[in-house]
Amino acid sequence: MKLIESITAMKEYSSALKKGGSGIALVPTMGALHAGHLSLLARAREVCDVSVMSVFVNPAQFGPTEDFAKYPRDLESDRALAESAGCDCLFAPSAAEMYPDGYCTYVDAGPIGDILCGAARPGHFRGVATVVLKLFNITAPAAAVFGAKDAQQTAVIKRAAADLNLPVRIITAPTLRDADGLAMSSRNTYLTPGERKQAANICKALFEAKSLFEGGECSVERLKNTITSTIIRGGLIEMEYADIVDPVSLRPFPANTESPALIAVACRTTESKTRLIDNVVAG
Repeated sequence: MKLIESITAMKEYSSALKKGGSGIALVPTMGALHAGHLSLLARAREVCDVSVMSVFVNPAQFGPTEDFAKYPRDLESDRALAESAGCDCLFAPSAAEMYPDGYCTYVDAGPIGDILCGAARPGHFRGVATVVLKLFNITAPAAAVFGAKDAQQTAVIKRAAADLNLPVRIITAPTLRDADGLAMSSRNTYLTPGERKQAANICKALFEAKSLFEGGECSVERLKNTITSTIIRGGLIEMEYADIVDPVSLRPFPANTESPALIAVACRTTESKTRLIDNVVAG
């Protein structure tokens, strides 16, 4: 596996591959790799000749009071995991490499980036869209693989790729879960033992709502109430939002709906102040 840390070297590598007729599948990550990331890498290896995984903790998508400084970083561990999973190239640039002095160009994610998580994290999806489009320009992938847990991120990138006519196929891979249902996330390491136990209620709440929806419950308010009451049970998790939205546009549904829906939640734990997101598609 190649480790590349400069943009120039990455572009040269990508260009040589394309000239040789090989297609690249990109898996963008912020590192702290776990089995969920490796499942994205496995999907990338299925769809293209060469897999490239990026590891970059993107400062542009963190707010001033968020966890940028403490976000877990262990490039050597990430390198070993990626190589063991068959990754062809790990691209791990520095912040100075991606955002040199004088950098001032950003991608506006539009209305789709201002709702759900975007409402609580102003500017977050501006940072996400900017870094992902930079990665697309640097690595020149034929495809990019994202996890279903980050549904809004994927929707933002699909919209940007379509609007800007980018020749990149956006692929969504299923969410990987621990045995108790909690969606895998690098931030799960922040959780206290009590929070970790109660965090299993997030998945439980989502699948309860999915079952109700597919069984004929069409009241958005009742579905939200079901989700909230299950997640906050125990007192160590507080809701940020529970919403029932269109899977593509992410627009909230009116009071009642029978359409296919994305049931999405964001919440925060009370001890470690960890923000957790998850979702399921129903219908």
